[in-house]
Amino acid sequence: MGMKAKVALGAVVGVVVIGAVSANAGSSGKDGGSGGSGKGSSASAEHTHGGAKDKKKAAAIAGDGEYQVGSDVKPGLYRTTGNTDDMCYWERAKDAKGEMESLLANDNVTGTSYVTIKPTDKIFKSTGCKDWEAVDPKAKGTPASSMDGDGGMFKVGTDIAPGTYRSTGNTADDNCYWERTKDAAHGLNSVIANDNVTGTAVVTISPSDAYFKTNGCGDWKKTA
Repeated sequence: MGMKAKVALGAVVGVVVIGAVSANAGSSGKDGGSGGSGKGSSASAEHTHGGAKDKKKAAAIAGDGEYQVGSDVKPGLYRTTGNTDDMCYWERAKDAKGEMESLLANDNVTGTSYVTIKPTDKIFKSTGCKDWEAVDPKAKGTPASSMDGDGGMFKVGTDIAPGTYRSTGNTADDNCYWERTKDAAHGLNSVIANDNVTGTAVVTISPSDAYFKTNGCGDWKKTA
């Protein structure tokens, strides 16, 4: 899907993310995700979240479909994990017209993604994603001190501990992209900082950051 931009602008055609700050399309699809598994361990959301194993439960939202907010799906924070083939795509829309102007935010997902569906949203669309589960925004966990560089989106303080992290082995072909965000709305105002990286990357995740996104990078390890 091409090289990622530091901050992408515009709108979406099909499932190619060009808008709403979705700058992680086209990264490699190794298995990964989010979830704290204790100090010194690597965050991985396939089986754990917040330091405890997720119980088997019905999905709040199926990974394929278009849903009316308020009737089909309730507003709130949702999470999908285990998206390993770069085909997972979601979008929030202000109406059901399907036009460019309808789009509020969107993303192509590798690994884990969080999204906040707002009460003012009208449509939530998900294509090729693993099922979405509702998440309590106040839930606490045991955050990890390392993470899969292609794991997707990590919740700071729950999945991953704040601090300074280092990633190595990021080649031009990997298209390593990282992003610090203040929420899971995925709007242009959500991004605190981001970068495309070749070679070694170093980033400090602040305790006030809400989420950290990483795609196509070497694994991150906490150094301070």
